[in-house]
Amino acid sequence: MGHIIGKDIYRQLGDKVDGTTVRMPWSDSMREMLKALYSPAEAELIVRMPYRPSSLERISKLAGIDERSLRPMLESMCHKGLVCDLWEKDRYLYMISPFVIGFFEFTMMRTKGELDSAKWAELFSNYMFGDKSFFEANFGNDEQISIMRALPHEGTIRNVDHVEVLDYEKASAMVAEQDRFAVSLCSCRHEKMHLGEQKCGIDLETCTSMGEAADFLIRNDFAREISRSEMDDIMARSREMGFTLTTDNVRENAGFFCHCCGCCCNLMNGIKYSGYPGIVVSSTFIAGIELADCNGCGKCARACPIDAITMHKENVPGAEKPRRFAEINKNICLGCGVCALKCPTGALQMDKREQRVIHPEDSFERVILQSLERGTLQNLIFDNPNSRSEDFMRSLLGGFLKLSPVKKGLMGDTLRSRFLSALRKATS
Repeated sequence: MGHIIGKDIYRQLGDKVDGTTVRMPWSDSMREMLKALYSPAEAELIVRMPYRPSSLERISKLAGIDERSLRPMLESMCHKGLVCDLWEKDRYLYMISPFVIGFFEFTMMRTKGELDSAKWAELFSNYMFGDKSFFEANFGNDEQISIMRALPHEGTIRNVDHVEVLDYEKASAMVAEQDRFAVSLCSCRHEKMHLGEQKCGIDLETCTSMGEAADFLIRNDFAREISRSEMDDIMARSREMGFTLTTDNVRENAGFFCHCCGCCCNLMNGIKYSGYPGIVVSSTFIAGIELADCNGCGKCARACPIDAITMHKENVPGAEKPRRFAEINKNICLGCGVCALKCPTGALQMDKREQRVIHPEDSFERVILQSLERGTLQNLIFDNPNSRSEDFMRSLLGGFLKLSPVKKGLMGDTLRSRFLSALRKATS
């Protein structure tokens, strides 16, 4: 590999990872984090890698490293969570890990004793919550596409004739269609434990995955395989504990379930910290309350992981005491149903949202739409870092896609389907 001389390799690495599906604005805390994560050789390899999942042969050509030397380097970086290996047909394709879901989670899932986890917890927290730049870069322009969506707990949806609950909205149906499962440390809880901020007291081993995602995590020692019955037990425990179920923001072949609480989940804390509700995409349902049945106990407000429910009092003529009742902030409600699980009177249930929620069909669609919103789609289309012509086309396409009418049109219902179909054909 020809070394990049006279330039700050970690600043170049920062620019590279900022061009993935998750934006990473540069800061001193980012430099500190990257220097601790990547060796100079690993940083240089990432800078020279394409953005799209690519074969060993293609990466070898672009990075200038022979395949015999490159393979163990990539495998080592997969075990560190800096690169993802994806099995396709008869070979592995390798892809740069974004920040989330990516090298944050994979680092905090590692428990082999090779890391100072307390140090890593501090590094990640300083970057994500040191200021609001990370959340602003990804959600400050009303972005609709995030990596995770909330799932409504089954049994919390109001039973009315016109409401249909689709399979991708039911955790039980999603589990039923998979045949391999894994559990690993919850990276957020692991981080918060070391920071002294974990209040839930739940076991750290609560992050579950399925299918190809489980294959990746098991293969790289980030998770252990579990049976379907153990998976069912973990899901039942989350319901009993009142945790919010979140999953991959896709309708087909979701790869994981997070079992989130308001004290630990970084994305939910991000909603409270930054004020951007789209950090976790809401379900197609929203909490609704029958005030006549509300006894004012406040259990729903205490259960809500993002503080979307507040308790109010009003004077009632002829009553000895003011009436206490719950009020829902529907601008940030996730539609997770945790409040309904805790409501003793049944006053709180989930209703179908009037406004449509965009859940991409699959991971391909999510990545494309996420990249389009964040101004990085050109990196997936023209991904050769060594080509001057592709560099020109990246700049040209990137400027075009930043135009508000263009982006709005491609995200709208009319053009989105045709746009995605054309990209599928172009990349197949």
